[in-house]
Amino acid sequence: MMYLWIAIGGALGAVARYSMATAVFKWMDRPFPYGTLSVNLLGSFAIGVAYVWLVEHQFGGDQHKQLAMIGFLGAFTTFSTFSLESITLLQEARYEAFAFYILASLAGCLTATAAGIWLTKSLV
Repeated sequence: MMYLWIAIGGALGAVARYSMATAVFKWMDRPFPYGTLSVNLLGSFAIGVAYVWLVEHQFGGDQHKQLAMIGFLGAFTTFSTFSLESITLLQEARYEAFAFYILASLAGCLTATAAGIWLTKSLV
């Protein structure tokens, strides 16, 4: 049943991400990824709210966490999970882990994307 809740939330989150990012991009009419930025900011805010309500205050059951946090917000933006995990490391006073996670995530993912583009272009 857990996978069903995650799948439902994921489907809704993916559609919401596409809809919002596309709408904001068209509305701003600028050559900058405002749509993605908006999704990441909203998703990061939403996972903070969801964390307090669903995890800290334990409103709802596991299916609510699976639907909202893992499914919907996980598909809406993975940046929200990255943000929550980063803040958790700070709250736990794990400053070295926080710095490493931020650096490895940003630099590592940018490098991995560039490597994927380069490798694929060199094979095609």
